[in-house]
Amino acid sequence: MDAIKQIEREQLRMDITGFEPGDTVKVHVRIREGEKERIQVFQGVVIAMKKGTTNASFTVRKVSYGIGVERIFPLHSPALERVEVVEKGRVRRSKIYYLRGLKEKAARMKLRRK
Repeated sequence: MDAIKQIEREQLRMDITGFEPGDTVKVHVRIREGEKERIQVFQGVVIAMKKGTTNASFTVRKVSYGIGVERIFPLHSPALERVEVVEKGRVRRSKIYYLRGLKEKAARMKLRRK
């Protein structure tokens, strides 16, 4: 087996799964400030997911004080503590960038039925 693939396989995280674009998630991220370390929560809608091995990532969007904030998280990063799914959204696309142009009530996701 290729040495690079073996190293990549060792770095993969299998504990962070179970969410898709359209889902509202809470992403718990470890933040280092000097010598201290704390956990910060970023809650928003997953608008995109990039597949791959170690370079997989997902984009989360939230509106904070009327300003849209997007953050890209590497899926297999050791800085990610956990990803909590708050609610499952029903969408028909894999990249829901159209949310950027919508405001308030129009930007809400419909819930996925079980």
